[in-house]
This record gives sequence, C-alpha cells and structure tokens, in this order.
Amino acid sequence: MPNEPDHALMALIHRVAARDEAALKALYDQTSGKLYGLALRVTSRREWAEDALQEAFLQVWKNAADYRASLSPPMAWLGLIVRSRALDQLRRHKAEREHLSDELDEALADTLEGDSANPMDTSLASQQAWALHQCLTRLDNKQREVVSLAYLRDLSHGELAQQLKLPLGTVKSWIRRGLDQLRACMARYA
Repeated sequence: MPNEPDHALMALIHRVAARDEAALKALYDQTSGKLYGLALRVTSRREWAEDALQEAFLQVWKNAADYRASLSPPMAWLGLIVRSRALDQLRRHKAEREHLSDELDEALADTLEGDSANPMDTSLASQQAWALHQCLTRLDNKQREVVSLAYLRDLSHGELAQQLKLPLGTVKSWIRRGLDQLRACMARYA
C-alpha cells in the first residue's frame, strides 16, 4: 500500500496526464525543491539546474500518461526525468566548451613553436598511462570492455548496447560503475 505522500503525488501525476494545469503547478510546488537540489548536484551550476528543472516539468507535462506507479514511486520517476535533463544540460555545455576549446587549440597551434612534447610532459603522460592501465586491469571484464569501447572508440551508450546486444540500462550502469572505480583508483596515483 503506497504511503500518503506517494499517493498524493500519484494522484497529481494522474491529473497532469489529463492535462490539469493546476495539478502540474501543485506537483511542481510539492516537488521542485528536492528536484532542483538533484539537478544542482548533477550540474553544479544554478542556471543549468533551473533549465534542467524547467525541461523536466515540460517532459512531465507531455509524458505524465506514461507514468506507471507499479514500476516506480513518483519521486523516483520525477528524479529520473530531472537527472536526465540535468545530464543533457551538462552534455550541451560540454559540447559548447569543446567547440571553443578546439578553436583555441587551433589558434595556439599556429603561434607556438614546434609541436613535440617536452620531456616533462612525456614523463607525466607515461606515468598517467601506466596508472590508467593498472586501474583498468582492476575492473571486471564487462566494465572494462564497455568503458574502453565508449571512450576509445567514442561510442554512445545506445551504440554500445546495440553492438554488445545488451539492455541500454545495463550498459549505462556498467559504464557508471566502471568510471566510479577508475576515478577512485586514479585518485590513489594522483
């Protein structure tokens, strides 16, 4: 039997599915504080978190009829939508930064002498490569494979799931866990 807050949120989502604008406002009023906090933890920037929250509630408005209480509690469903929109914000801004970074790299390449690495850079890169290799060997085979394919071949999660014939959620989980383990391992070498 669902608890009272869940029951109230489920009723609001049901009303949103019926295009009840007052229900959307009530749902926003009751959940936006926690959901904004989640978006802020993911993006680390207030304006990005605000944009993610707004996009999430637009998605809730459009997809409320798809909500199934039997599959997840309402806050988990809302949290997943907010997290997805927040990650989209990060990807968008990362792509913008990479574009600017590429332009800067091209401009600097034209002005700097030679393109060979100095001995200090080579030594540091070699140490980092050795540490990364050590950390990768500590991952289980499945995680090592998806992380390697994702980053060395620049495959998206969807492309990986298709290529490996695995569910998308499984691929995402393996990558996330693998990266978490790599981060922790690499921190020991820093």
